[in-house]
Amino acid sequence: MPPRPPHHEGRVRAVEGRLNWLRASVLGANDGVVSTAGLVVGVAGATQHRGTLLTAGLAGLLAGSISMAAGEYVSVCAQRDAQRAALETERRELREHPEEGLNALAAELRQRGLSRGVARAAARQLSRKDALKAHARVELGIDPEALTNPWAAAVASFLSFTAGALLPLLLMVLPPAGWRLPVTVASVLVALVLTGWSGARLGGATVRPAVVRNVAGGALAMAVTYAVGRLLGSAV
Repeated sequence: MPPRPPHHEGRVRAVEGRLNWLRASVLGANDGVVSTAGLVVGVAGATQHRGTLLTAGLAGLLAGSISMAAGEYVSVCAQRDAQRAALETERRELREHPEEGLNALAAELRQRGLSRGVARAAARQLSRKDALKAHARVELGIDPEALTNPWAAAVASFLSFTAGALLPLLLMVLPPAGWRLPVTVASVLVALVLTGWSGARLGGATVRPAVVRNVAGGALAMAVTYAVGRLLGSAV
């Protein structure tokens, strides 16, 4: 089988990057659904007052979305710092030991299926064009021109969590009092089926176990918080 050309690997990495963002968005929305549903269902176990439910739901939505955004920002900043440190190390090594760097790049290309002569020639050609980019992409799997963006990650997490949290919040406060709980629970379970299915498909996992785990976890969260709300509501 012939070796894959560099542009093919670039497209593969781009697709994998987009899939990672999609998976993160699905997981963020799922977290928003589960955490906010657990919160408003728990409060509904203690009271059916619309204002109280709305206040609790909004507080949970804002706290959760900001927490998700901050956590994603810190995580991606750490990843970006590590990428920059690796690039700086590679830049220094290329400056101080260019021949060793060329040999390392040729060896990496040989491991990907190129013959010794072709690998050596390819390494020289890539290094003449942009040595750092060539080494970063081939040896480190990093594109120096497309480092991860912490602000984009934070905004995506904030929006996906908010979108997921709005479902149980609105369904708990908009319907009449007698319909709020059953409509919310049923809709949340349907949403969890969809997010479980989407996450499994994007991650290449088996769909049914992922959906069952997702729905069971969400149902357990709502049952526990509702029971606690009932107990506390009766005790107050």
